[in-house]
Amino acid sequence: MTYMVIWLRRALNELTTLWMNADSALREAITAAADQIDQKLQRFPTLQGESRADGDRVLFAEPLGVLYHVRDGAVRIFHVWDARSRKRRKR
Repeated sequence: MTYMVIWLRRALNELTTLWMNADSALREAITAAADQIDQKLQRFPTLQGESRADGDRVLFAEPLGVLYHVRDGAVRIFHVWDARSRKRRKR
């Protein structure tokens, strides 16, 4: 089964902010990490990363971290951050 990966508006805004504030090397790393996250979560998303409260999961792909939830054949990414700084917020 292939899952649909949906980046919620908040996560897209966070990803865009990270990318816009990065230098060219970090922009390449962010783009590659986002692609890697998409690929990993399309197949077996419940086996990726680590579980968190309320069915949420966390996944790291340097330099990004994402929080996501799997339900009804879809993966919803609701938060993304620069994992190098370990800054995270609850949803």
